Amino acid sequence: MDAIPDELFASFDNIAVLVQDRHEEEPDLLGLYEGVPLTERDEWGGGLPDVIRIFRLALCDVCEDEQELVDEVYITVVHEFAHHLGIDDDRLHELGWA
Repeated sequence: MDAIPDELFASFDNIAVLVQDRHEEEPDLLGLYEGVPLTERDEWGGGLPDVIRIFRLALCDVCEDEQELVDEVYITVVHEFAHHLGIDDDRLHELGWA
């Protein structure tokens, strides 16, 4: 989270980041965004905060060493924050963040 540029971080609104062991239904899932992207909100905004879930054991499973884990966590966090900003998976693939 500290590595995300301040100007990008300032765009986030009403969002919580949680770290969990695994997603119950998809144990290989690395991260998940749950909420209403900023591009789809009306003038009243949202009620409850959006949630980004980061699944630590799944991330550990796909990484061979600590540096790879640090890099993959960063990519996963940026990917899920991009969903909060309204960027879909196709565009994330084009940008190299998927």
